[in-house]
Parts: sequence; structure tokens; C-alpha cells
Amino acid sequence: MTVFETDITDLSHDGRGVAHVSGKAVFVTGALAGERVRAHFSGKHRHYDEAVVEEVLQASPDRVVPCCAHFGVCGGCVLQHLKPEAQIAAKQRVLLENLERIGKVAPKRILPPLVDSPWGYRRKARLSVKFVDKKGRVLVGFRESNGRYVADIARCEVLMPAVGERIADIAALIETLDAKRDIPQIEVAIGDDLAVLVFRHLQPLSERDRAALVEFGTKWNLGIFLQPGGIDSVAPLWPADAQLLFRLPKYDVGFEFKPLDFVQVNAGMNRAMIDHALGLLDPQPTDRVLDLFCGLGNFTLPLARRAAQVTGVEGEAGLVRRAGENAQRNGVTNAQFFAADLAADQRDAPWAKADHDLLLLDPPRSGAEALLEYMPKKSARRIVYVSCHPGSLARDAGTLVNRHGFTLTSAGAMDMFPHTAHVESIALFDRK
Repeated sequence: MTVFETDITDLSHDGRGVAHVSGKAVFVTGALAGERVRAHFSGKHRHYDEAVVEEVLQASPDRVVPCCAHFGVCGGCVLQHLKPEAQIAAKQRVLLENLERIGKVAPKRILPPLVDSPWGYRRKARLSVKFVDKKGRVLVGFRESNGRYVADIARCEVLMPAVGERIADIAALIETLDAKRDIPQIEVAIGDDLAVLVFRHLQPLSERDRAALVEFGTKWNLGIFLQPGGIDSVAPLWPADAQLLFRLPKYDVGFEFKPLDFVQVNAGMNRAMIDHALGLLDPQPTDRVLDLFCGLGNFTLPLARRAAQVTGVEGEAGLVRRAGENAQRNGVTNAQFFAADLAADQRDAPWAKADHDLLLLDPPRSGAEALLEYMPKKSARRIVYVSCHPGSLARDAGTLVNRHGFTLTSAGAMDMFPHTAHVESIALFDRK
């Protein structure tokens, strides 16, 4: 094992320190920009090497003691050793560098980063489960940093406390089950009134196991769902009428959703993001708005409270159906929803032919490249783009500016996933 000393000059996109040793880039796990560290090599590659910190010789002023006892082993977080203000500043830099390098564009105004509480924020997660024969017990948690094993954790500081504080209890429960070797994962979904655990099981559960799960749910006030097969097999065990809901009081709307539905992971940031997006888009009472990749209508229904007409388009038919049901449940009559594959050419669809004053885009990591071949129409004067990947946003920003004649008015990062390297951002485009 080769040990060396080096200065860390930057932070990589995945949260590792960047150094150069003998002219070759080295990505150092556990190091921060501005530090001098002693490290050992953990991997050699043609164009770069990998290393792990053994000792921090000169610490960054932004280094903090991680809140979680499992940090460094559990792969759920990679930046707990960096204070939150410095984390989001680094993400802001990543966003701006991507816009310049990939999109060849720069915002006229840099938006202040959008932040919320960095702890106990996750309302959605997928936890791995493994009965380890050598240890004689069950592990429940995220994967370790190397991805090979389930991290041995007792609690999670970023999950909402209703579940984050119960990790050890959940593992102890599964150890008592006949099916302890047949449960590979648990989906976590937390609404405003109820937290739900979805147990994936590879074999039918015994009546004893079902009774134990119900008893556990009753004790900790957790909804228990079972998933014996695909997504469509998910059904409540206890309570039989378990229902997930989140509310946006400012817009007088509430959303019912299923445990495996996509909803924004960070509830507090979601509320702030919606306010931020609507503030940038600035819909007027006469405006027609097109909301693409609309999901459950997370933006659509709040927009409908401000605009004349809103059209939401989403690829997953189940989400479209539930978006329509949520609109009806909230008395929203000026929103309509369509199911369409937005990675395919939809220019002949009725919603694509219609004129819209404003567009809101909230695509997946792959971005909206195919969509921007035929959208936006000339009637659109403003676009707000909500992004979960700075590279695809940068590419699409270049298209909107250089091909469609928009100006990148403003852009900024949003800390949807504190302590991780995920960069979420928002950008405003105005037609010249």
C-alpha cells in the first residue's frame, strides 16, 4: 500500500477531493478542497487514480465533524464532513461551470442558493435488507460506499425521524420473521400524516410474519405495505385504508400518492422550490401554462391557482391518472393532464400544437433534449427549467439560447439532497 502526502485543489462532482500526483489526477475520498492530507492509493487507472485519506494534516476551515456515526461507511451521504453552507456553494459552482463548459452560456443573474433544513429531510428512500449468516443478524440501510454490502447502521440522520430513528428496530423485527432471508428491500414513503414501509418479499409470508408486521406498525404508528411482485402488487397490510398525503397550504391543495409514486424527496425544499418556480415564472390570470414532466401535478395544481389554464404532461399513466384525481379532489377545474412519452416526438399531439404563454420543465436526469426539437412554440415568452442534473440542464440551456432565441436570465442551485453530491438547480429563460 503506497502512502503519500498531497494538497487537495478541488472537490469532484461526486464529493471527493481532487489532487495531482506526478502530474496525474487523483480522487481522494474523505478530503476537501484546500487541505493537505496523507492518503493511500485504492485504485489505479489509465487517466486517473483513486485514494483514501489516512490523516488530515491541514484541515479546511469548512470541515466539520459528521453528525452521523456511520458516515464514511454508509454510502447514503458523502459530504457530511463539509459544512452545509460550503456544500451548496460547491454545488452552485458545479452548476455554473457546467453551463459555461457544456452549454456555452452564462446566466445574467446568479440566484441565491435555495436551502432548507439539512437533517431529517428525506421522505422517500429505498433501504436494502440482508440477513448476514456470519453475523447472525439482519442489516437494514443504504449500501456501503463501495456498493458491495449493506451498511451496518442503527439510525439515519437524513431520513425523517419517523423512520430514521427506527432503523435498528426494523432490523430487529425482520430477524424474528420466518422470511428474514426473503426480504431484499424496504421502500420508505412518508406523508404529512403517516409514514409507510413497503416490504418487498420473495416468498409468501406466513401468518405469524404478517401478524408481527402488523404489531410493529401498530406500536410505532407506521403503515405497513407488502410487495410480493412488481409495482402493481403493492398493497396495504395495516391499516387496510392506509393513505399517503402531502399538502401545500399556501396553494390550498393536497396530493394523495402511492408509496412507490415519484414525489420530491425533500418535503421542505419542495415547498420552497414551488414558491421559487412560480415566482420566477410569474403566471398572470390570463396565462396558459404548459407543465412538462408534471408527475402528480406538483407544479400543475399550484400553477392552476394563478393562471387561466394549465396543461400537465407526464410519461407514466398512473401518475397522470392520480394527478387528475388530485385536481378533482381539490376542486381545480382549469387543469388538464395527458400521458405521453416525452422522450419521443410528440409534436403532433394536441397539447403540443396548442399555444402556451409559459412553460415549466421538470425532466429526469436525461433532460429534455428530444422535446426541445419541437418545443417551445413561438407563443411561449418564458420558461422555468427545474433540473436534477447540471450537465443535461447545461446542454438544454445551450439549445434554448442558441436555437430557440431565449436569454438565460437567471440560474441557481437548490439543496434538495444535503450531504450528497446531487446537484439540483433551477433556471429562468426569457424570450429575447
